[in-house]
Parts: sequence; structure tokens; C-alpha cells
Amino acid sequence: MTTQTQLKACIFNIQKFSIHDGPGIRTVVFFKGCPLRCYWCSNPESQSGIPEKIWNNQKKMFTTVGDYKTIDEIIQEVMKDVAFYEESGGGVTLSGGEVLYQAEFATELLRQLKAKGIHTATETTGYAKPEVFEKYIEQVDALYFDVKHYDPEKHREGIGTTNEMILKNLAFALENHENLIVRIPVIPNFNDSPEDAEQFALLFNKMGVKTIELLPFHQFGQKKYEDLNRKYEMQDIPQLHTEDLEYFRKIMEEHGISCLVR
Repeated sequence: MTTQTQLKACIFNIQKFSIHDGPGIRTVVFFKGCPLRCYWCSNPESQSGIPEKIWNNQKKMFTTVGDYKTIDEIIQEVMKDVAFYEESGGGVTLSGGEVLYQAEFATELLRQLKAKGIHTATETTGYAKPEVFEKYIEQVDALYFDVKHYDPEKHREGIGTTNEMILKNLAFALENHENLIVRIPVIPNFNDSPEDAEQFALLFNKMGVKTIELLPFHQFGQKKYEDLNRKYEMQDIPQLHTEDLEYFRKIMEEHGISCLVR
């Protein structure tokens, strides 16, 4: 019988000394696999849940993205930087892909990290069965939750599924998690109009969201589509900057929602 410590997950990166994925200096463990298909995704190599080949232009050869690791292997790696976590108030963040795609492994990994006194954070789309999500966030100290659209059908058009389960999990998190950060990735021609901002604000007022972060669309992942030999839908779309979202921030604040543009 397979024990919990023998569980394996497909991981495509372990990034050290991160300062943008939670408080302090952090190590970010990137889980491979995501059930959503956001057409602007900046990490297309994270979508498939299994290792895959990607062209490495520097090496002029194909390399493999993703490797199966045990919980013990990941803990051994992230604990190398425990001194930095302690000095900075940092810890370990689980990201993706969508970390809840491999929820059993991720939940147990967080449980073991917390048992060692490590601060835990996660970045998630919230797309998981409620019973899975609820068990998972019990092990999370800081929860970063992306909301991509307020309208279920527009959500389906852009991402491949409606938002009902996501909003149900967000409602639970609002009631049951003390350190929740709601974020909107703002995407041109998808959710970036003043009307979109107004509708987001109305939804958040109804749900009791008091603070949000806006994540402006960027083009950091563009080259990856070429390396994966995949079409990139956002090829000719200019990326957004902080000042481009001033109108969005003002609309949020007019509705009493504190808003930070990242």
C-alpha cells in the first residue's frame, strides 16, 4: 500500500528567493497540471499534468518540463533555506498550474511543512470540489485566490468552465480564512472594461470582499508558446501597466473596496 510520504506529484519548478509570492523570502513550488485553459496563460508549460518536451533555445535542444517528486524530496529541498524564512518572515508557497489539480499531495505537503513550523502560502484559481478545497486551505497560512470573471458564461468562453464552483469556494474562504487575498488578473478584451470593474465591485460587495489586488496582463510567457509549438492568442496584445488600471482601481474604491495594483 502506498504511504503518504511515497505520494508523487508532477512539479515543473522550485523557485528560491522569491519575494512576490507571499510575505518574506520564499521558496515557490510550482505544480504541473491545470483543469482550466485560460487563453492568456503565462505558464503554458504548466497546463499538462505530465512531463512534456519544450524547446530550449539556449541549449538548442528539447528538454523535459516536469518531474515526479515525493513529499520527502520537496521538503528536503525547501528546508535548505529555512534560515532565510526565519530571518525574513517567509516560508513556502505552492503555485502552478493549479495546485489543487494534485490536491492530496499538496495538502499533505503543507501539513508536514506546518508541522516543521514553516509559514505556508498558496496561489490558486479555487477550481476544485468544495470538500477538497476546504480540507486544503486548513493547511494554508496565506491564501491568494484569483477571480477571473464575474459572469459564468463569459468565464466559460475564456477559460473553459463556468465560475460557480470557484465562487462557492471563495465564499467559504471569506467565512473561514483569516488571511485571504483576492486577485483579479486583468486581461484586455476579457475583463478590463469599466463595466467589468463595476460588475466585479458589485459581486465583491455582495460577497463581502473588502480588499483586492489587480494583476495587469503581461507578455512574460509569450516565448513559451513558440517553444511548445503552440498558438498564442495574445500575440499582438499590448501588455498592461500599473497606470493603465487607475480607472479600475478608482471604481473599486468608489464601492468601498481597497485596491492595490501589483
